[in-house]
Amino acid sequence: MSQMSFMRQRIWDRLKDVARPDTRLHLDFSEFIPDFEGADRATARLLDHAPFRDSRLTFVTPDSSLTELRVKMIEAGMPFIMSTYNMCRGFLYLAPGTVPEGAARYAAWLDGMEHFARPISLAGIADLGRFDFAVTGASAVSTDGVRFGKGHTYFDHEWGIFTDLGLMDETTPVAAIVHDVQLVADKFYQSETDIAIDLIATPERLTAVDRATMRPRGVRWDLMTPAQIDTIPPLKELARMRGIA
Repeated sequence: MSQMSFMRQRIWDRLKDVARPDTRLHLDFSEFIPDFEGADRATARLLDHAPFRDSRLTFVTPDSSLTELRVKMIEAGMPFIMSTYNMCRGFLYLAPGTVPEGAARYAAWLDGMEHFARPISLAGIADLGRFDFAVTGASAVSTDGVRFGKGHTYFDHEWGIFTDLGLMDETTPVAAIVHDVQLVADKFYQSETDIAIDLIATPERLTAVDRATMRPRGVRWDLMTPAQIDTIPPLKELARMRGIA
């Protein structure tokens, strides 16, 4: 078992004490990043961070740990883009004023996002302009900003797509919302496709990371098979735009 796999399993064992089970996947953390007890406090710490609070457009992953964040952003009228689960149906855009009063929590769940938000193409996202912030969940984050998820690399793909389009770059702040049991002091090898984190929000603290490494830019097409590209609509769209497929 690799160091990363060992750490992932160690964190999953700890998460069982604080995670909120998914209605379909229960506690199968290999398939989803869970919501957790104290997520409201972790979310409040990020919302108190002025650069995030003042962001014009944010990218948010569909992780369950970000449900409370999506609720608060909807209530505050903060527009955001969210990827669908495993990017199977591309991206959704939720504009301010789209969700009726009192329906923010339903809208923040994945089924609610599918109801209230509108599907948006890469061209449509580019028309909205650059992202001021990105927020993701994680299986774990090290104190030096190395993040790893459930093992399927979707956030790496999303970062690659948006940096290819010039909508994110090295200076774009990236935050993770996790439980304190998911924040570890272990030192991990950072691969060339890993996206380092700038800010880590947990129920107990907000940690700013002094990143020592650069993030990658663009999609590593050489690491992907045609079948992988074909099953992820945004990658397929970008491949057409770049004359790859």
